[in-house]
Amino acid sequence: MSRFIESIKIEDQKAFLLDLHQKRVNQTFAHFGKEGSIDLAKIFKNLEHDEDGLYKLRIVYDLDKKFTTQLIPYAIPEIENFQLVENNSYDYSFKFEDRKEFERMKAKAKTEEIIVVKNNHITDTSYTNILFLKGKEWFTPTTYLLNGVMRQHLLHEKKIKETEITLQNIKEFSHFQLINAMNDFDDMFIYPIERIVNLPESSDYLDV
Repeated sequence: MSRFIESIKIEDQKAFLLDLHQKRVNQTFAHFGKEGSIDLAKIFKNLEHDEDGLYKLRIVYDLDKKFTTQLIPYAIPEIENFQLVENNSYDYSFKFEDRKEFERMKAKAKTEEIIVVKNNHITDTSYTNILFLKGKEWFTPTTYLLNGVMRQHLLHEKKIKETEITLQNIKEFSHFQLINAMNDFDDMFIYPIERIVNLPESSDYLDV
């Protein structure tokens, strides 16, 4: 049976974007034909977490409503470099625990992190959605692998916009940043586009 993950930001004893995490869990159960769901707010409350600071609450669950939890101190990582990796067939519409395909792609790359290219379009890194800067506005690709909770939140708040980002127009953007449930908008490292080592004019991207 497939297992799924939710990684929830816990800061100073407060859970963030819990409604969007719950919505995704509910959609997962419904998509696979299962009634009911697991209650994330109840799970967090039962942990009786009373420590300040930044933590990641990692919940692994299956469709029988069995779950395990880990509460892990978290620090936002800085990444040295990125590589474009082509994979036209990978489907990560749900947050599966099985990440072997991401691991396979990363193992073939020569950089710390990958950016997956699907049918000529920019999607996500191995663990985040991406924002790209053009002028003073931030954009996120319409062609995501996983519609992350932070991505949904920032679009709803109108802090970012969606646009088509391809191998042909990626160099129109000057910088990029990574977002996920743990990494908020402008709350992390902002990278120049040149941090992607194989931009289309410099060399062919990796075909895996």
